Amino acid sequence: MNAETNWITTPIDPRLLRGALDVERTAHGLLPHRLPAWARRQIPDGQLAMAEAQPSGVRLAFRTRATTVELDTLPTKRAYRGVPGPAPADGVYDLLVDGRLAASATVAGGNTRMVDLATQQVELHEGPPGTARFADLPAGDKDIEIWLPHTEITELIALRTDAPVEPATERGRRVWLHHGSSISHGSNAATPTTTWPALAAALGRVELINLGFGGSALLDPFTARAMRDTPADLISVKIGINLVNTDAMRLRAFGPAVHGFLDTIREGHPSTPLLVVSPLLCPIQEDTPGPLAPDFAGGTVRFKATGDPAERAAGRLTLNVIRDELARIVEQRAADDPNLHYLDGRSLYGEADYAELPLPDELHPDAAAHRRIGDNFATLAFGADGPFAESPAP
Repeated sequence: MNAETNWITTPIDPRLLRGALDVERTAHGLLPHRLPAWARRQIPDGQLAMAEAQPSGVRLAFRTRATTVELDTLPTKRAYRGVPGPAPADGVYDLLVDGRLAASATVAGGNTRMVDLATQQVELHEGPPGTARFADLPAGDKDIEIWLPHTEITELIALRTDAPVEPATERGRRVWLHHGSSISHGSNAATPTTTWPALAAALGRVELINLGFGGSALLDPFTARAMRDTPADLISVKIGINLVNTDAMRLRAFGPAVHGFLDTIREGHPSTPLLVVSPLLCPIQEDTPGPLAPDFAGGTVRFKATGDPAERAAGRLTLNVIRDELARIVEQRAADDPNLHYLDGRSLYGEADYAELPLPDELHPDAAAHRRIGDNFATLAFGADGPFAESPAP
């Protein structure tokens, strides 16, 4: 912290946050959550508990004349014991001025959550807080957003500026509520504003609430209830790949679970445009059931499906089985629900995209593929003929 600056410290409270459904007061400060407290009490495993606390799509939003901004945080980073290669890079904080990226920063140190892939045991190694600093910002009144790292649990400790801060004014934009898997969460995206949902939201001029949970898009009823209770103008659910790669259920259970998930959302949003998105192309799981297993043979982490394709006849799920069932369910329900729509995920990332931008670990897209997916979603969902197209002004 520069001692010569006349700092103003602004308490961080929910009025400065967008994209979070809840906040928790901790010994250090404020911890944003993407599921409410009642839902978190029903979480059955550490994977989802970690994922929902990683603030993908969560950002501080305020108006100020400040040219220097400092944000003190305590990050909790994730690492895996036994995984070859260097430790994951520090998460990125993106600062936007009037909607445009102006600067990025990282926070070194913090806690480390060490996961043993063989036993799934977790050790927490505590570390110190740090500071994300942004200097030489444009003079004059401006709207600032600081997008928090999508890969790190982030406790917010202090916000300092060299001019007063007030909550950002509402822009009158529609709110898009999205739920999906690790790809929606942002796995392998370079920064929090370049996950595919963040890119699509910027192109569609909407406010994003991202409930993409790494490894945990499993049709959990508490997630559906959280979506039911969250105000939104547009809703999408991307369903399928986690159900295959965890081998969580069979076809007999899958159909009713989808109906129940959609029924719950419709209890709170009876006529909101609701888009069901099937899985993106993932060759290892198109016709081979899960579960997935990590493969370290080449010195890097890659994934492989371990199921037997012959067991599809007994109800084992694959991506193609799920796409067929989702298309059938949406077609059936849309007869009585004209605001329900279906999008084949291969129109976002398909065979031609895989040939050009292959999945580095056979499961997750890289930064360039995230941009491709975001561009395609914006065109197909927010475009003039899409289910999320803006209505003409009266």
